[in-house]
Amino acid sequence: TSLCVCVLTGLSVYLCCSLQSVCLATIKSESRLKHLLQRLPGYCPESMLWMCINSTLPGVSRKSDGWVGLGCCELAISSECRRECKQASSKNDITKVCKKVTEVMGSTCCSYAGRHTTCREYCQAIFRTDSTPTVSQINAVKDYCQSHSAQLLGCVSNFTKSYPVRSPIDSLYCCDRAEAPHCQVACRRILRTMSTEHEIMEGLIKECGSQPLPQEPMWQCFLGSAHPPSPPEEEPPRPAKMDCAKLHCCAKANTSLCRDMCQEISTNWGSQTWQDFDQLCEYNPVETELINCLADVREPCQLGCKGLSYCTNFNNRPTELFRSCNVQSDQGAMNDIKLWSNGTIKNIPVLDIRKCLPDMWKAVACALQIKPCHSKSRGSVICKSDCVDILTQCGDRKRFLEGQTPERICELLSPIDDPERCIPLHKYLSPSSLGNSIVEEVIHPCNPNPCPSNHLCQVNRKGCLDEVSCQPYLCVPGCKLGEASEFLVQQDARIQVPTRSGSLGCYEVCSCGPSGRLENCAEMPCLDTDRACLVGGQRKSHGTTFRVDCHICSCFAGDAVCSTRECLSLSSSDEDRRHFTGLPCNCQDRFVPVCASNGRTYPSACVARCMGFKDHQFVFGQCRLTNPCAGKPCPRSQRCVPKYRVCLSDSSDCPQHECVGRPAACDRNSVEPACDTDGLVHPSLCHLQQAGKTLAYMGHCQDACRKPQQVCGHNGETYGTVCDAFSDRVAVDYEGYCHAVGAVSEGAPYSACSLVPCPPLSAPGCQPVTPPGACCPICASMLQILWNKEQMNTFSKLNRNQPVTVQDVLQILRLHVSVPQCDVFGYLSIDHELVVLIAPVDQQPTPLQIEACSKEAEKIDSLINYASPTLVSHVPLSAFLASEIKTSSIRSSGAEQASPPPRVLIPVLVLLVLMVSGLFRL
Repeated sequence: TSLCVCVLTGLSVYLCCSLQSVCLATIKSESRLKHLLQRLPGYCPESMLWMCINSTLPGVSRKSDGWVGLGCCELAISSECRRECKQASSKNDITKVCKKVTEVMGSTCCSYAGRHTTCREYCQAIFRTDSTPTVSQINAVKDYCQSHSAQLLGCVSNFTKSYPVRSPIDSLYCCDRAEAPHCQVACRRILRTMSTEHEIMEGLIKECGSQPLPQEPMWQCFLGSAHPPSPPEEEPPRPAKMDCAKLHCCAKANTSLCRDMCQEISTNWGSQTWQDFDQLCEYNPVETELINCLADVREPCQLGCKGLSYCTNFNNRPTELFRSCNVQSDQGAMNDIKLWSNGTIKNIPVLDIRKCLPDMWKAVACALQIKPCHSKSRGSVICKSDCVDILTQCGDRKRFLEGQTPERICELLSPIDDPERCIPLHKYLSPSSLGNSIVEEVIHPCNPNPCPSNHLCQVNRKGCLDEVSCQPYLCVPGCKLGEASEFLVQQDARIQVPTRSGSLGCYEVCSCGPSGRLENCAEMPCLDTDRACLVGGQRKSHGTTFRVDCHICSCFAGDAVCSTRECLSLSSSDEDRRHFTGLPCNCQDRFVPVCASNGRTYPSACVARCMGFKDHQFVFGQCRLTNPCAGKPCPRSQRCVPKYRVCLSDSSDCPQHECVGRPAACDRNSVEPACDTDGLVHPSLCHLQQAGKTLAYMGHCQDACRKPQQVCGHNGETYGTVCDAFSDRVAVDYEGYCHAVGAVSEGAPYSACSLVPCPPLSAPGCQPVTPPGACCPICASMLQILWNKEQMNTFSKLNRNQPVTVQDVLQILRLHVSVPQCDVFGYLSIDHELVVLIAPVDQQPTPLQIEACSKEAEKIDSLINYASPTLVSHVPLSAFLASEIKTSSIRSSGAEQASPPPRVLIPVLVLLVLMVSGLFRL
């Protein structure tokens, strides 16, 4: 059969003979054939060169410019191969010459990788002569080598410069040329959401109703230039490419030298400063916080490790954190062992590691590549005692430099010996003790990442209307944090990034736009990060967390921001202790609720006044039991819909309703099920409103929630059903109407909660936590977060005075929990701390699931306290100052075998909606 080439959408080339398209075998005009063949190197894989040689494609016959003519030679990727190809006299010659060119270039380029084995492996994959470099391979070289070798990237770029490493969104401008408006909209959506050329082609043909014909303006654009139109000449040159995620980290440098170099490599991608930075800062113990921050950006810690064929002892560990559990790192560890067999490791002479502690050396290689990380330190350093032991036994003392000893070497390479902050190798000398059946109790749908490079993977907590094709994950379009960054944030997210000037304390808030880039940036007032706080005669620098009595505090630009807990001091009298309630202003623990202007219910007017509300800023009664639409606040053309929320900003109003018109059309690709008061599920809230129905709660309709059964949430609100509480991201405290309040500070000797009948715990043997202000303990992990109201107000003002709410915070935090067996709930405590619960969703969670939720909580707690850009770059999470954590655990290993409790577990039932929705039956 003749070779046909379908030129599709300006994105790639397909080999096919079935579609009605441009078939080169039918082109009679030699000039037209040459024109198309000259364009094909921008799209064709190199393997097409060999296919062309063996085909009957016109132009293969002997011609004056070589035996394969212009045609086939133009299909080679590298320019050197194309040049040599035209001068070759036989098939053997061209094969020999092109493979030699590839091998020589590969050897030269990859030599720049130096000791970075993972970078070298990715580089070598580009130059394998029996395969074609894919877009993902080329992107992988950028990911793993950009911080190590600018020369390597330049060399690889020279080899692949004919190969278009382009994202579909680079062709968005062509959508504007479609004549039909619906085609323009569909075209943009398809290019943003679909990743393969086949999907894009079929989607465009289906939505726009036309074949890819050159006379159609849109198709002409796709089939024309492979690149977007050039900007006008008068446009100023683009600024240097930035990596705003890394730039976030530069403020953590302890030395001005490393800070300056960090800013240079973050604002001027491709600069040579990386070499000096690597040498002076990468292994500098005083720059641990900076290096860990950069590691968070490059390779965030993730739960779970599986699928490794060499480092098999790292498999089946679903509740441990790793930075780089993937096939490439697994291969890198094996290559390291081969390299170390030469007798030198990081310039340290060693004996034959194939005979001296080979299992230990394998654990070292795997640990350095797979990178286990602790939530407390986030570092990936081998423990000093292991380092000393292995070098004492296997170091080649005869070749040590003068003065070198195992102790001195390890003091530089592995100065930490705290098992909570370093990697103990003995842990990985044997396989995991967990069996496959137990491991499956906790899954990691986004590890490894199944999504395209310009999409984020998120756990699917929404469920699906079509369970046949339902996946436990979602791929959502994202934006890079800067032109040179590989760190993605989801579309429509609001992000805080350092300004381009790189000045410390100066930030701007941007949105992730449909174009896949940060846009609509607005500068924030710069912070004076040099101002220290004077506390008890001691200076505390910006960002420092400390305690004053029972308060947790943080220094923020010279101001000490502290929690407002009631403290019971050691010097308190017995009388004081007897009357201590643990509530703000030591108010009595009577439940006479009032609804304040921020949408929060407080247990009494005393507590509301103590938290700063004037009498005219609250009314008696629970917020959710009032009707915000009673006063008919909306125009006649719109419908009033209650929208209860608790606002963290007070620079604008906190309305508890919204006015909506009946939408003309709903986005059919947006699926977030909503249940109406008639018990019918709709694909989204938009569809529910379009049908003129009233929202009962978000999520699939549940049989258990068809009949009202009042429950009291941890936030002191009474909900009609557990599903209603779940929809508000609130876990349940006890059955029935809210009628009591618990202490928010420790040490309260008596509480009205003693009269509340608490349900049994979800897991026998669980050591629970009791959330502040709640009555009943719960088997979950809890974060108490200190936050900055001034920052919340700033974010509100920059967002057209839209209030920042507790629900906003919780929805973003949910994205950082990667285990679907755990979910996020929370509320604003009555003393204004953010309380976040990470709890198991199963009715009777296993010890492994409880441990996984604890690890997820520890991970988020660490990201907050270290101000990691992976978390605090998100607005409004960037207003978080400090976090305290309490985790649940199982007291005994056999507890999970105990018989289940006889009654329904209300604190857990609120968590079951995800499971009942069918998501976990996949």
